[in-house]
Amino acid sequence: MTIDIRQASHPEAAAGYDTAALRRHFLIESLFQPGEVKLTYWHVDRLVVGGATPVRTPLTLQAARAIGTETFLERRELGICNIGGPGRISCDGEAFRVARRDMLYVAMGTREVTFESTDPANPARFYLLSTPAHARHRTVLVRESDANAVELGSQEQANSRTLRQYIIPGRVASCQLVMGLTTLKSGNIWNTMPSHVHDRRCEAYLYFDLSADARVFHMMGEPAETRHLVVANEQAILSPGWSIHSGCGTSAYSFIWAMGGDNQDFADMDMVPMAELR
Repeated sequence: MTIDIRQASHPEAAAGYDTAALRRHFLIESLFQPGEVKLTYWHVDRLVVGGATPVRTPLTLQAARAIGTETFLERRELGICNIGGPGRISCDGEAFRVARRDMLYVAMGTREVTFESTDPANPARFYLLSTPAHARHRTVLVRESDANAVELGSQEQANSRTLRQYIIPGRVASCQLVMGLTTLKSGNIWNTMPSHVHDRRCEAYLYFDLSADARVFHMMGEPAETRHLVVANEQAILSPGWSIHSGCGTSAYSFIWAMGGDNQDFADMDMVPMAELR
């Protein structure tokens, strides 16, 4: 297992970053390496973003010095979404078969989490998102078909999309983690525009379902100091509370969104009028 450490960036500092610095601080380029667990520890809200890609042998989620506890989930909760082939996740001996686009919430205090691919020719790719926790809730598997589906946008604005809420109050109890998956319909390219910020929570995006030569232009920065990052398939964005987070793709795509912070109110956001963007 490897873990990368990312420090918090003040918005005034980020406004002066060149492209290489923006990518170094806010883009995770490599998440899924066969036979590895790769993690990024972000000091904003102590978020951990990662990928586990088992092939022929199981992988185990281990504690790291950056976490500072005996086991990874001693004081954390975890959301896991499979974006690859069929897989299995075992939590303290309880096994869950996790198909593509299914999501598993793993409770604080779980001592052992292992990842397996049930078809090594088509390995599972487990996306991981962990936030600090203060209480133990129930480990729950949510199938894609059981998530709360919300239709948003329009064809005229090129942002017709289906937003699925998996880990959200009323569906899965958690301490602070909120997590879901959005898929743009064919011919649509924009997500979340007009944009918004939410200073009370940070957010992470994993973009996927992109072809090898497709890209998403991810918009970030303060509303009056916008920047952009060019994102390829299965790369992740770290979005601090002061930053907008919108994307425009060269084709339709999907993304997993996850938030942690002061509250779990999905609608708690400060909208930014288009005329204020610079």
